Amino acid sequence: MKIIVIGAGIGGSALALSMQKAGLDYVLLEQAAAFKEVGAGIQLSPNGVRILEMLGLADDLAGFCAEPDFHKYTVWDTGELILRTALKSLVREKYGYAYYHAHRSDLIAALTKPLDRSRLMTNTKVTAVGQNGGTVWAECEDGSRHEGDVLIGADGIHSVVREQVFKPDAPRASGYVTWRGVVDTADIAHLDIPVSAYVDMGPKLSFVYYYVSGGRQLNWLALGQANNEKRESWSQKASKDEVLAGFEGWYDRPRNLIEATDQPFVTALYDRNPLETWVSGRIALMGDAAHAMLPYHAQGAVQSIEDAWVLARSLALGADDPVRALAHYESLRFDRANRIVQHSRAAEGWYHVEDLDDVARRNDRFRRNNDRYGDDVTPQQHWLYSYDAEKAVLGTDHEWRDLPPW
Repeated sequence: MKIIVIGAGIGGSALALSMQKAGLDYVLLEQAAAFKEVGAGIQLSPNGVRILEMLGLADDLAGFCAEPDFHKYTVWDTGELILRTALKSLVREKYGYAYYHAHRSDLIAALTKPLDRSRLMTNTKVTAVGQNGGTVWAECEDGSRHEGDVLIGADGIHSVVREQVFKPDAPRASGYVTWRGVVDTADIAHLDIPVSAYVDMGPKLSFVYYYVSGGRQLNWLALGQANNEKRESWSQKASKDEVLAGFEGWYDRPRNLIEATDQPFVTALYDRNPLETWVSGRIALMGDAAHAMLPYHAQGAVQSIEDAWVLARSLALGADDPVRALAHYESLRFDRANRIVQHSRAAEGWYHVEDLDDVARRNDRFRRNNDRYGDDVTPQQHWLYSYDAEKAVLGTDHEWRDLPPW
């Protein structure tokens, strides 16, 4: 069985490495000529780290990740801490794996480094895909054609595979953008910021920040509405003044981090409405191509990694019937990933509350949750973190399935 994978982002690269570990025959097609330092920081909860370590990346992760001690939610104008949930020691103890922060480029490098380079084809833009009986095919801009038994679209929110095979609607504009930047830790050492996962929440805006690159850099995101139209582009530049304009009246840390940044960037936030199915015969979607989500639960990368493991293992265990194997993959992943898409949309509302009375009510709710959960994980975190992709494939994830649906 030969598998064609389109897209070498986090999901596609994790899938290729998972298939390589399983001894499956694959080719990975990537339109970029080289892997560049695009995107920014990502959060890797233990449900994803479990898989990355099963793929042999434990030492790599320990080298380029930062491990936060707590999630910390603070008030926009005073910096008051109103909710703290435990990460570092508790998450390792409870789930057996760390909660990490990483730079996207570091993770891509770790995932692609062990790959058989003869199976990775860069500068190969797929323009058309299809299937005929037991054969799938991908035609490329350079005139090449690849044929196989299974084709996987891991080609992101603007997936060619999704558009041509599944006929969906367009990506959905959320109406919000994210400004972002990366600061060298040495340049902000005087701010004495502990290694935590931070969310400062105010009216209209939220400010998320955490360390990446083994603690050598700090990544920040400011999420809100822009005064003019923004593209969905990771390379779109923004001015410091544009970002700072939204932080008048805030306490000083967000402004200090923005001012210390050489070049901020901005991108419009989009997600996708759920499809009726991710599978059509011998063609399937995964990652953002299947379930692009907003960033409010920090699960986009991890859900792609979960997809990758479940999909590769389903194909390995069901190699004699690829169509049935793809249907098995979808049955295990569809509800969970789409549930997170919907919850991420719902979270958008309380990240961007505008009325000051509503802000106060939100903050009071956070304080009550802090009193209720202390330094434990919340039920929502437990539903996310306790998922074991290998048990899911084997049908032994009874404990997780018995949890109340989030």
